[in-house]
Amino acid sequence: MFPFLKLEFFAKSSRQGGIFFTKVVKETSKTLGECRTIHNSGSLSITPGMSVKDLEQNFRDIYGLTVQILRKSGKAWLETTVTDGWSLKEQNEQGESLSNNVSLESLEKKTKRTRTHQAANSRKYFIN
Repeated sequence: MFPFLKLEFFAKSSRQGGIFFTKVVKETSKTLGECRTIHNSGSLSITPGMSVKDLEQNFRDIYGLTVQILRKSGKAWLETTVTDGWSLKEQNEQGESLSNNVSLESLEKKTKRTRTHQAANSRKYFIN
């Protein structure tokens, strides 16, 4: 639904000296039920109009899980902490735009390098 967004799960989080330290959960074979710290029944709906902040808060409130939404920017994944008020749809569209712009810029640079290389390696011979 959101190919330019990624959801990362974190183990125990704590604040030490004002800095937020977390450990990313790497076990992809585990289910939410196995990872959650709140074991009450509950469901979570994810909709395009939902804000990043609300989705992250819902994971904390319903499952006791700390999550972070990341947005794709070219080949990198960026945290959305500054824009966590944006909807998931807006984040995904921005990720698509950034990724496409980076791809176009890369293609333009590659094309320019190829042309420069071809021009540098081409020689004109004049015969009198």
